[in-house]
Amino acid sequence: MSGYLLVALVLALLIIAYLVSVLRRVQTQLTLIQDALEDIKNGNLNRRVLATQSDMTRQICYGINEIAINTQSQLIQQKQSEQAYKRLMANLSHDVKTPLASLVGYLEAIESKIVVGEEKDEYIHVASDKAQNLKHFVENLFEWVKLDSGEQIFHFEIFDLNELSRNIIADWIPILENSHFEYEFDIPETEYSMRIDATAYTRIINNLLHNIITHSGGDNMALRIVENEQQAKIVITDNGKGISSDNLPHIFERMYQCDHSRVAKGNGLGLAIAKELVSVHKGTITAESTPGTETIFTILLPKAL
Repeated sequence: MSGYLLVALVLALLIIAYLVSVLRRVQTQLTLIQDALEDIKNGNLNRRVLATQSDMTRQICYGINEIAINTQSQLIQQKQSEQAYKRLMANLSHDVKTPLASLVGYLEAIESKIVVGEEKDEYIHVASDKAQNLKHFVENLFEWVKLDSGEQIFHFEIFDLNELSRNIIADWIPILENSHFEYEFDIPETEYSMRIDATAYTRIINNLLHNIITHSGGDNMALRIVENEQQAKIVITDNGKGISSDNLPHIFERMYQCDHSRVAKGNGLGLAIAKELVSVHKGTITAESTPGTETIFTILLPKAL
């Protein structure tokens, strides 16, 4: 009997020793967690709490680390947005004030009869171009603000994508011809019904075509649509100067402007807006480019949102 008691006593002592060891380890971990939380609270988002699979507090540690990582990511995005906003404000002076002053100068010369005849016609043509560029910039600016603030309202309805695309292209044909662009359109004659926002889709195509005419430096473009039961693929190509491999990954970023690429003259909004609107349709847009040869924009839109 005494032997059993002795064994029971030894087992109880072992259990107590184990529990004490566990409690001490938990206490040590809680101290580390408290120190980490204090450090994170003071702004050190690089602080992490280490834990092993056997630690009783591992889920708490993992949660704290995830909170720190997410907060750090949000702060980085916020700083990037602030920098983009500052660039936007800095560019407004050049993108609006400078061409507006030039436009006023041309109109004053015409009104004052400083220029006459063919020279007057040329001044009118230049003034018209500058006014159209300002109009396009202001439209993109307001579109960007609405998208950025989440105030853009979309209306998704069933449309024939092919018919809608033909209507959009019809408006661009005289513009392409006036810009001395050769063009080719391959749009299926069959009906392809899908749920889209017609205004947003029109803006996507318009922004891409405007980018080609204004910045590509080419004289030939093509638009082709290929469809199946799952998705529609819109491919737009041009034979312009192309985009360098360094700049290509960034062309859809808001306010990104390349020093030596097709978007150098722009404001960095058109392609970014196009990507945002494609994303609203649960689609993707990508770009491939061979400098000096061609650039290819590919849009994939799922038939069912």
